[in-house]
Amino acid sequence: MPQSDPSKTEKPTPKRINKAREEGNVPKSQDVSIAVTLLAGVIGFYFWLDNIAADMTDIYRFFFSSAILNFSGTDSDVTAMLPWLSKELARMLLPIMLFIGLVSYIVTRAQVGKLWSPKVFKPKLSKFNPVSGLKRMLFSVQTFIRLGKSILKAMAIGLAVYLVLEDELPHLMGLYYTNAQSLAAHILGMGMTMSIYALVPMLILAFIDLKYTRWDYIENLKMTKDEIKDEAKQAEGDPKVKAAMKEKMMQLSRRRMLQAVPKADVVITNPTHYAVALRYNQMEAPAPLVVAKGVDRVAEKIKEIARANNVPIRENKPLARALYSQVEIGEMIPEDLYKATAAILAQVWKIKGKRVN
Repeated sequence: MPQSDPSKTEKPTPKRINKAREEGNVPKSQDVSIAVTLLAGVIGFYFWLDNIAADMTDIYRFFFSSAILNFSGTDSDVTAMLPWLSKELARMLLPIMLFIGLVSYIVTRAQVGKLWSPKVFKPKLSKFNPVSGLKRMLFSVQTFIRLGKSILKAMAIGLAVYLVLEDELPHLMGLYYTNAQSLAAHILGMGMTMSIYALVPMLILAFIDLKYTRWDYIENLKMTKDEIKDEAKQAEGDPKVKAAMKEKMMQLSRRRMLQAVPKADVVITNPTHYAVALRYNQMEAPAPLVVAKGVDRVAEKIKEIARANNVPIRENKPLARALYSQVEIGEMIPEDLYKATAAILAQVWKIKGKRVN
């Protein structure tokens, strides 16, 4: 049945379909399973008929030649005969039953794929509501669709019987003079023809039902645009939450960066917008490291911390811009900036009385 909610215009996402499968909701056509299983039964019966006939002949011969002479009808005779008779019937019919079962399994697996859903065994109280049950039976579109399919299948079977009997009617009187074996063969042939005539329209109806079932399944799982957006948010994370987490991480990173400013040897500025703090220790790295950098408000904060901790601040507009754009925090400065940086460090260390290496 198509969606009654007109806002559900979007095709279901893979996540929505997987969730439905986990709950045991899959697009399975019962008509396909029934039609193909019946076809398998006809095919199996056709190829196994000679074996069944031979086994039945042996059973009848045994009964009317040997068993009847020793059979007195007592409880012990019946008890002894039943296991033997059951074994013989199983030997005749079991191959066909196994073939039908295998075909039924393959058809079901082909329709629903690999699936194991324990949730289908979980009882749902809503299914035991008599009012809802009557509503589904009497006023559901699915009920009328199932009724229509049942009528069509009944008409197909009835038409098959009618066509076969109409064709065989002129030959029925001749069967009076035939022997039992020929009569049985003729009746079985008629039954096979009826089965084929009935199966052709049933297979056509099954194919149509399969297409409809899959279409109806997708229609019932359709989603609104808001549901699509909500699912995307759940999969990728809410943008607001992600933005808040990113801001928090930036704050933590900025705090750690500012904590390194007091240990810097110099802060280079441009002087208003950019500030880059450098530290040089040959035991730490072969070239000066950028321990902090920032623009505007962050740059002002770096300079404020530098002043509070007596870290020299030097203005060099080209060097400040180059360091900010080319070097990340924790990285060494590139070789093309060695000369300009060394000149500033030498000047700072000379004022501090620190030895220049």
